[in-house]
Amino acid sequence: MKLLIAVVQDKDSIRLIESLVDNGYRSTKLASTGGFLKAGNTTLLIGVEDEEIPKVMDIIKEICQAREQLVTPMAPVGSNAVESYVPYPIEVLVGGATIFVVDVEKFVRF
Repeated sequence: MKLLIAVVQDKDSIRLIESLVDNGYRSTKLASTGGFLKAGNTTLLIGVEDEEIPKVMDIIKEICQAREQLVTPMAPVGSNAVESYVPYPIEVLVGGATIFVVDVEKFVRF
């Protein structure tokens, strides 16, 4: 058995959870925040048997597509240049998913 830890953008999380449930997979949703854009993310914990990993990965890949988005970066913290900082929107790649696959020694459900 494996534990998939999937970090996805909040905008994709509802559709992803619904698709996982439709395909018979349970998950636990955790709110998280990304370090680069300081934007909300969702971290899903998904326990699956080894042979089910490719199917779950396909579901995640289908729903969590990367896309370009304009964002305004935050002012640098602790800098004397904050007063003169002019935030210009920049185009960055958002979305997609980051997935960690971890071995599970034991799984118990009560």
